[in-house]
Amino acid sequence: MTALPDFALAGPELLLAVGALLLLMLGAYGGEKRGGLVSGLSALLLVVAAIAVIVGRDGSTFGGSFVVDGFGRFLKVLVLIGSALAVIMTQRFAVAEKFFHFELPVLIVLATIGMLLMISAGDLIAVYLGLELQSLALYVVASFHRDDGRSTEAGLKYFVLGALSSGMLLYGASLIYGFTGHVDFAGIATAAGSGQASLGLTFGIVFVAAGIAFKVSAVPFHMWTPDVYEGAPTPVTAFFAAAPKIAAMALFVRVALEALEPVKAEWQQIVAFMSLASMILGAFAAIGQRNIKRLMAYSSIGHMGFALVGLAAGSEAGVYGILIYLATYLAMTAGAFAVILSMRRDGVMVEDIDSLAGLSRTNPMVAYLLGIIMFSLAGIPPFAGFFGKYFVFAAAINAGLYWLAVIGILSSVVGAYYYLRIVKIMFLDEPKGTFEPMGGEMKVVLGVSGLFVAAFALVLGPLGEVALAAARTLF
Repeated sequence: MTALPDFALAGPELLLAVGALLLLMLGAYGGEKRGGLVSGLSALLLVVAAIAVIVGRDGSTFGGSFVVDGFGRFLKVLVLIGSALAVIMTQRFAVAEKFFHFELPVLIVLATIGMLLMISAGDLIAVYLGLELQSLALYVVASFHRDDGRSTEAGLKYFVLGALSSGMLLYGASLIYGFTGHVDFAGIATAAGSGQASLGLTFGIVFVAAGIAFKVSAVPFHMWTPDVYEGAPTPVTAFFAAAPKIAAMALFVRVALEALEPVKAEWQQIVAFMSLASMILGAFAAIGQRNIKRLMAYSSIGHMGFALVGLAAGSEAGVYGILIYLATYLAMTAGAFAVILSMRRDGVMVEDIDSLAGLSRTNPMVAYLLGIIMFSLAGIPPFAGFFGKYFVFAAAINAGLYWLAVIGILSSVVGAYYYLRIVKIMFLDEPKGTFEPMGGEMKVVLGVSGLFVAAFALVLGPLGEVALAAARTLF
């Protein structure tokens, strides 16, 4: 008799799936007047799911296709926090811009289910199912503001390029299956380690890496990022910048270190190149940007490059560095976008960086908190961003990748220019007017993010212990 799978291990995902369907019914039968309620319940649902992840147990189910371990639980909590923050920051903005519908928070919840499946994937089929569940919801979310041509264009670009990347990932997965005879990670690792590594398997690795790199927005698969970030509604951009990147990076790490560890020499070169190119492009391409959303797009490309340094190291220290880096990246991104979402003047959103001129005189608290976040993004001690970079560079040096660490440090120095330029504009330039008062939820997000970034050294101890235990589950 066939044993039933252990559904309890997938409890958070099932909770989100059932909750999303109920919220969809609530919105459909309650009409648009229930939109605020659906949005609030969506955020609550994501928080409850995060608690369920924390108190859950490790194991695998569905024939090994779904894996729960310390690594997955750490990153699932980050993804759920990022998604909840996106829902919280979305409603007020969407209502003001007249494109809020109850489907928007539900789509974010559905995308989050896909992200959690990606993080827990134990075979190539689960990888694809999670990736597509996330992507299909994100395509719609990107073009959600139907009356805005830029939003429609962003959604179309993301869909076309996303479909291409999905095809590349599927082709790579078929090659890996064809040359190893397995779709599960353990079987692939056994086959690859028994001398079955071949040119065909290497090609499969390249295509799978390309498909995942698109979701991470690593060079040379970054083309969609600036246009989609600029065109999508700003709260959607905030969502894109955090949760999907964390989930895709988790997937990249799991595939590389669980399925392909025996052929590390093959994928290490690919990851190192992506990391190198992403850091350099993120540093130099952002210098000339005047739109703050495009600047954050190039910034995110650079930051994913820094995180990939840890994966290129291919060690426990490298995974530990990635986990710390992603935790700090989530806080910095949430705080920065809380300010960007509040850049409204005379009822109109402004996106040019020069609009922040003189913010220290018109709203000093916001200016100081955003300044701290910018210093952190630049990697200046003692803020959180410095520690994230320190750990990934230390892992690269321990792995003998001295050149990658040196170029990463030089890229950080170049990238510091455009972050510090924003600080200079806020504190030294003459004010060009005042922004409308910041919403209460934005103040909370900005305040918590700023405090976390500024006092990160105090929380590094307990957070580091959890991250180290999570990293060890992959080795």
